[in-house]
Amino acid sequence: MKTIAILGSTGSIGTQTLEVVRANGDIRVAALSAGKNIDLLERQIREFHPRLACVWNERDAKSLRVRVSDISVRICSGMEGLKEVAVCEEADILVTAIVGMIGIVPTMEAIKAGKDIALANKETLVTAGHLIMPLAAQCGVKILPVDSEHSAIFQCLNSSGTYPDGAADKKERRIDKILLTASGGPFRGKSYEELKNVRVEDALKHPNWAMGQKITIDSASMVNKGLEVMEARWLFDVSPDQIQVVVQPQSIIHSMVQFIDGAVIAQLGTPDMKLPISYALYYPERRYLGGERLDFAKIGSISFENPDPDTFLGLKYALEAAHTGGSMPTVFNAANERAVRKFLNREIGFTGIYEIIRYCMDHHSVILSPDVRQILDTEQSVYEMIESRW
Repeated sequence: MKTIAILGSTGSIGTQTLEVVRANGDIRVAALSAGKNIDLLERQIREFHPRLACVWNERDAKSLRVRVSDISVRICSGMEGLKEVAVCEEADILVTAIVGMIGIVPTMEAIKAGKDIALANKETLVTAGHLIMPLAAQCGVKILPVDSEHSAIFQCLNSSGTYPDGAADKKERRIDKILLTASGGPFRGKSYEELKNVRVEDALKHPNWAMGQKITIDSASMVNKGLEVMEARWLFDVSPDQIQVVVQPQSIIHSMVQFIDGAVIAQLGTPDMKLPISYALYYPERRYLGGERLDFAKIGSISFENPDPDTFLGLKYALEAAHTGGSMPTVFNAANERAVRKFLNREIGFTGIYEIIRYCMDHHSVILSPDVRQILDTEQSVYEMIESRW
C-alpha cells in the first residue's frame, strides 16, 4: 500500500491525481490541501478519508471544521498547515500540485522529512532549483516529474538504460541534448501585432490540453515552455544550451532525448495528464491506465516547427533569465504570474504580459545564489514594482 499527501488537491493536477487513486486500490490518501475551494475539498475528504486537510485561510478552515465535524480529520491552515501536510508522517510521497512559489518551503520540508516528491509545481525548481536538487540528493529523496514534458524526458532516460534510478551521474547518461516539445498554443503562426488584439477567451482555448487558467495563458504566451527549460536544467543536470524547444502541434510527442551517439528516444502518447501522474506515483512500475490509445494510421503524420522568438517573447525572455541565473528566474516567474493575473482581469492586453516581464528583468539587480528568504523577498519586490507602475 502506497500512501500519499497532495498539496493542491482541488486544482487540475490534484483532481487528476485523485482520479488515479480512485482507479487503483493500493493508494491511500493521508493528507490534502486546497486554496479556497472548500466545497470540493469537503467532498474529497468524505471520499478519501485523509487524517489531515489544509486550507489557506483560517476563516475557511473554521467553516470546514464545522462541515466535516462528523469525520475524523484535522483541519489546519496557512503556511504552517501546508508544511504539516508536506511532512505528514504516514505519507511516502508528496504530490506538489500547488501553484506558485508558495510551494517552495513545504517541498523543502518534505524533502528534509525523507518524502519522495511527485513534482507538478514548476516554481519550486525554476526559482529554487539550486537549493532543491542538492537537498534532495543529500536526503536521498527522488524528485519525480509530473509535468508531461519532463515526465517524457524522464521516461526516455529510464528506457535508455542509462538512468535506472531517477538519478545518475551526468557522465553515465551520455545526453547530447533534450528536445522539449511545445504545442505552439492557440496563437501558433500569429504575428506580434496580431497578439496585441487577442482576448482572454481566445487565450484560454488551448488546442490540445485541458488545464487551469494560469497554465493555459502561459502556454499561449510560451512562457510555460521557458519555465520548463529552467526546470529541466535542474531536473536533468544539463545546461540551458543543451535544451532545444521544438514545436510539435499535434501534442503526440511529449519530448525527446538525443544521446551522444546521435540516437533519439521519444515518448509518445495522447494528451492525458493521468499518465505522467501515474508514472510518478508508481515509479518504476507502469500501471494499466484506461483511455484512448494512439492510432498511427489515423494520425498519418507528425510535424515539427521552430518556435518564433520574435513573436513569443515569453520564451525568449525565459531563456535569457535561465542563462543569467541567480535571482533572475524568480523575477521572470513573479513578473509573469502577476502579469497573467492582470490579463485575466482585463487590466492589460496579452502583449502587456511581455512588457511587464521585460520591465522587471531590466530593473533587477541579480543575486547570484539566493537563499529561500531572498527568493521570496525578490518575488515580493517584483509585485511591488508592478503595482507601482501598472
